[in-house]
Amino acid sequence: MTAARARPLAQKTIGILGGSSNEATVEYYQALNARLNAAYGGWDNAETVIVSVNFGNIEVFVRENRWEELSAYLSAKIDRLESAGADLIVCVSNTLHRVVAPLMARRRTHFIHIADPTGAAIRAAGLKKIGLLGTAPTMRSSELSAGFRDNYGFETISPDEADIEIVDRIIFDELVRRVLRPQSKAAYLDVVEKLRARGAQGVILGCTEIFLLIGQGDLPGFPVFDTTALHVAAIADYVLAAPSRDAAPS
Repeated sequence: MTAARARPLAQKTIGILGGSSNEATVEYYQALNARLNAAYGGWDNAETVIVSVNFGNIEVFVRENRWEELSAYLSAKIDRLESAGADLIVCVSNTLHRVVAPLMARRRTHFIHIADPTGAAIRAAGLKKIGLLGTAPTMRSSELSAGFRDNYGFETISPDEADIEIVDRIIFDELVRRVLRPQSKAAYLDVVEKLRARGAQGVILGCTEIFLLIGQGDLPGFPVFDTTALHVAAIADYVLAAPSRDAAPS
């Protein structure tokens, strides 16, 4: 049995901007609850609010580079999370941070950027050149690579254009639907080996579904940085460290 606690347990409410994709959203929800339950014990887990978008809208906005429309669409969803009482907001998509991060910079609600725990982990590992997998906008992002270089001291390298198209297609056509094909796994591992041959000392799984297909077990001795797992850990750590705004004064 766990020690007696005041009820309801005072804790931060996690606002999850989900649906991009629904598979990533499920993984975040389950992993956050499991991680917080491991810390709290008993039957306690996370308090969450989820606003899940229509991925069909996301696919069109991203593939057609309609970033301003995407920003307006997601801003309204963030409004809903804040209205529901979220103490912090997280986005389950690396790609969508392109518009979500600037939106959150203008708001007071706490925000945990998905790149920060990954950058911190790579800096702690002392690595200086890292391969990057993700959607095409993520792999081509000069802003993301500059952020890692300026804030965490390492360079990222992306696949060549032919491999960018392969990695992106598998994400949109397969992983967001939880379609896991052996030939796609082999293709991803081949892309990673090409990055390794170009000097990469590890690889960032910079899309929140990629870990469904490949992981550290597929690349022994080659560091794999899973943005999903690192983001979840940072969110859970924040919840455990920060008292709820509803907590009774001591």
